[in-house]
Amino acid sequence: MKKILLLSDTHSYIDDRILEYAKQADEIWHAGDIGDISVMDQLEKIKPVRAVYGNIDDHTVRAVYPLNNRFTLEGVDVWITHIGGYPGKYNPKIKNDILSNPPKVFICGHSHILKVMPDKNLGLIHLNPGAVGKHGFHHVRTMLRFELDNGKIQNLEVIEFKK
Repeated sequence: MKKILLLSDTHSYIDDRILEYAKQADEIWHAGDIGDISVMDQLEKIKPVRAVYGNIDDHTVRAVYPLNNRFTLEGVDVWITHIGGYPGKYNPKIKNDILSNPPKVFICGHSHILKVMPDKNLGLIHLNPGAVGKHGFHHVRTMLRFELDNGKIQNLEVIEFKK
């Protein structure tokens, strides 16, 4: 079993509350728009990190993290990208790949809107943790945490902070 903290759209912002949740996880996943690389430096000091770059990320972040990150952990096929869309509205750049070889968990950021949606046609769950940074139109900063165990995602929880 692995405990995962999923965040996105930090836009160079990190605080002690985020770091406290990071300490409780086995891995930290970031779905892009990291901002300053120092955000990831702080997270990597705490736990292993898997991440992708987003549209606001500079060459420093892009040199370290890929556009897409697909892997299997605890028997769960995971795909993380920043701009991927959601069930019924997948990004045209990746739509064919999702349709032909869907992951079990499809994770995106970008919208600053928290979403947890099943795609019953593809048998996947879409997760967007919203935005945990302070930049953007959102009024509540959000993250997700959950567990992966024996091919399943379980104990999904929304974490909210006032902006």
